[in-house]
Amino acid sequence: MIADTIISIQNIGKRFAAVKALDGVSFDVSRGELVAICGENGAGKSTLMKILSGVYTEYEGTIEIDGQPVRFTGTRDAEDAGISIIHQELNLVEQLSVAANIFLGREPRNRFGMRDDRAMQLRANELLRDLECSIDSRQLAGSLRVGDQQLVEIAKALSVNARILVMDEPTSALTESEVARLYRVIAKLRQRGTTILYISHKMEEVFHLSDRIVVLRDGRFITQRETKSMTPNEVTECMVGRSLDTIDLGPRGNRGEKLLEVKGLGLRWPGHARGYRLKDIGFELYAGEVLGIAGLMGAGRTELLESLFGASKETPSGEIYLCGKRIQPSHPKEAIEEGIALVTEDRKRLGIFTAMNVGRNISLCTLRGMRSGPLLSDQKERDAGASMVSKLKIKTDGLRASILSLSGGNQQKCIVGRWLLTNPKVLLLDDPTRGVDVGAKAELYRIIRELCNEGLGVIVTSSELPEILTLSDRVMVLNEGRQTAMFSREEATQAKIIQAAT
Repeated sequence: MIADTIISIQNIGKRFAAVKALDGVSFDVSRGELVAICGENGAGKSTLMKILSGVYTEYEGTIEIDGQPVRFTGTRDAEDAGISIIHQELNLVEQLSVAANIFLGREPRNRFGMRDDRAMQLRANELLRDLECSIDSRQLAGSLRVGDQQLVEIAKALSVNARILVMDEPTSALTESEVARLYRVIAKLRQRGTTILYISHKMEEVFHLSDRIVVLRDGRFITQRETKSMTPNEVTECMVGRSLDTIDLGPRGNRGEKLLEVKGLGLRWPGHARGYRLKDIGFELYAGEVLGIAGLMGAGRTELLESLFGASKETPSGEIYLCGKRIQPSHPKEAIEEGIALVTEDRKRLGIFTAMNVGRNISLCTLRGMRSGPLLSDQKERDAGASMVSKLKIKTDGLRASILSLSGGNQQKCIVGRWLLTNPKVLLLDDPTRGVDVGAKAELYRIIRELCNEGLGVIVTSSELPEILTLSDRVMVLNEGRQTAMFSREEATQAKIIQAAT
């Protein structure tokens, strides 16, 4: 690794209205390094990377590349300087081909000035092969798995000859095999001398990949150290300013009455060799209980929750009883009326409404009950939003603030608040802490515990086994759409769950 500085970040500050997202952040990055940028949601990591990549152009302080001050007026300026960013929420145009996405705005032209689709496809295929990706560049981007979409984003970065690559939570939605492939790609990029700034909440990734760790907290620089000189616990304590061992999630309440009973639940999978996404699922859920759903990617966790919420594409078979009454929701509206709520896995596409403010994102599902005569009562809506901001400790610059100004953890709390206003009996949480930092995770855990103590029944899925074990009173394991085990809290271990899941 060459030891000279390629990026110098000096005294960077950034405000969003009254919120100071960054405050005097300074550090250097050496050529060819992989530096992990760690911090809680809201620490300023993504904001800093968006400044570096030209997404945000108004800020305090200076950035130097190769010793020269730069001030980008947009992402094209940053790309011309050799900087490319792969956002946590992928930015592909799903209706365009893979090749068109890779060269969007930079399409090759033939000698007549016309777009040269063949040249574009050949070059795109070349880039994808280099990344161990066998997809055809003529495919629509929206038809790809998330892991392949991630590689298309990397191919896009390589197509502009990026010397500096920013990766924001690149493995948050990848399978284990896709993560292993991404690691190999990163190793290849580093062999070429690419400098990588890597944002991740996963300590195993940070310690596996990085040379150095930079920690931010509340928009401020806290420390930078060589990775080999730190432990995961030290990094976490720097991120949150305290030891997470001291966090008390509160007592577990007593199990109450039976809320939900599922018998022989099945879900067809037309056109697939297996023929089903779910088969013969049965379980019970009680008031005050957290039922964890564990399983590998593709096991059917999300499909199970969607079936209970009336959101599955196919009509499920079997029987669902809520408080002793048989229900068969064919649409989310029917499930909501019965007392079931779902916080989806994909916060960006299926959770937040980006054009709406914080208050409206919270009140959206209960506006009908906030009328004063035929008109919506602004006061009732404000009171409802404020009650959830207070109850869930949502950090926001007010109900009128943009939902996009909030950290991922606080956006997730807004979605939880939206569903709590519907007064559900059963709350379904699909991987609720995906893309959420360790501190915000602990807050969400505590919220889940409090909701159970108030009498809700909660079903939670997670791809992280420690999370399932921390939260759950019982754990149900799925494997390829079938129920393979049910463990009590006392019986459940990582080894037993993995065995049942595989």
